[in-house]
Amino acid sequence: MRSHLLNDTTAEHYRRSVTEGVERVAAKLAATDRPFTGVTADALAPRIDAIDLDRPLGDTAAVLDELEEVYLRDAVYFHHPRYLAHLNCPVVIPAVLGEAVLSAVNSSLDTWDQSAGGTLIERKLIDWTCARTGLGPAADGVFTSGGSQSNLQALLLAREEAKSDSLARLRVFASDVSHFSVQKSAKLLGLGPDAVVTVPVDHDKRMQTVALAHELERCRKDGLVPMAVVATAGTTDFGSIDPLPEIAELCARSGAWMHVDAAYGCGLLASVKYRDRIDGIERADSVTVDYHKSFFQPVSSSAVLVRDASTLRHVTYHAEYLNPRRTVQERIPNQVDKSLQTTRRFDALKLWMTLRTMGADGIGRLFDEVCDLAVDGWRLLAADPRFDVVVQPSLSTLVFRYIPAAVTDPAEIDRANLHARKALFASGDAVVAGTKVGARHYLKFTLLNPETTTDDIAAVLDLIAGHAEQYLGESLDRAC
Repeated sequence: MRSHLLNDTTAEHYRRSVTEGVERVAAKLAATDRPFTGVTADALAPRIDAIDLDRPLGDTAAVLDELEEVYLRDAVYFHHPRYLAHLNCPVVIPAVLGEAVLSAVNSSLDTWDQSAGGTLIERKLIDWTCARTGLGPAADGVFTSGGSQSNLQALLLAREEAKSDSLARLRVFASDVSHFSVQKSAKLLGLGPDAVVTVPVDHDKRMQTVALAHELERCRKDGLVPMAVVATAGTTDFGSIDPLPEIAELCARSGAWMHVDAAYGCGLLASVKYRDRIDGIERADSVTVDYHKSFFQPVSSSAVLVRDASTLRHVTYHAEYLNPRRTVQERIPNQVDKSLQTTRRFDALKLWMTLRTMGADGIGRLFDEVCDLAVDGWRLLAADPRFDVVVQPSLSTLVFRYIPAAVTDPAEIDRANLHARKALFASGDAVVAGTKVGARHYLKFTLLNPETTTDDIAAVLDLIAGHAEQYLGESLDRAC
């Protein structure tokens, strides 16, 4: 069994095994002609259930053959131009190379004596992102597992900085289309059931600052504490960007911590054309960025940034076996002092490899392409009488629904759109997402693949209309 340990004596075995795995994946990518096979859970589950994990195959080639049957063949492939569903980006090759390196070396980014150069690379990337964000010379941050963890850490810092003697008095303000992790974080932080105050949005799905000002004033009159305002720079459903400068002003007046959830919109930090869409982010007290959304990085790759590095002390704990207090005086850079996690992957290496190979402008141009594509897609939808499109895109998301000419019952239209999404997924021809606008069901394109074209969008719209029309026709037949 020692032959499977990666070390100096097994380096050639490692090279052969990884090469064979890469060749399998490369062949699969080259042959993939649709984003999904349409396999159902009921069909796939028995294959996996039948595998006896206590009887190993013993041979990498045999394992890869089996993996083809239970995973590679039926995986949902985000690189395909007709994968249009969630915030999943195709990944760039330098980042995948970084993934291979970091997995093999397996550094843990909690302490210097486990990571050495990895610690400095992560810190350099945090400094680079802080500079792009404009947070100032005292800024700092740390890589995290994703936007939900970044939001949780930011709100933990906000809670501690609020210095309230009663958690029940603390309030967090977020738009009614903000990410659910705000609500989840409030619960994890022990805040009351009414802690998160939802602020209505305007026609473009941006937080209404007049309503925010009213809620902040009501908070003051009720003797409550405005702990934080969460502004979203790229909502999950609409890609909308809250008015950051106005929110920053209101936070300054009320003393509330300003957190910007830019998990999606952080791609604008590298944008060549659209950086001004997140002007005002430089006034935030904390920022969430997800490189694995709009920097074309493999999951996971995220970070939380703070304007004032000293606020990270709220997550600092010292253990004699890991990061004793004396290491602070000795100026030993232990990243665990800033993180909610202890053992932590060297995910920063993927972004490092990408920047050193492509440069920030290279990433930014890719993101600009999908933002441009969304505008073209919006024009297609706006000109097509079969569809109702909700808002013009701020980033790369389109929310719309099929509207049949001969049907006026909103519930029946809902069912037609739900059916179209399910039927499209079952066919494997394309993958789209869904959401609700008000009480009604809508469909969603999240365009993060520069290889997607307007022809792809038009073709998928035709498929959606076809599935919806077939459902409505069958529904009419059943009614008769």
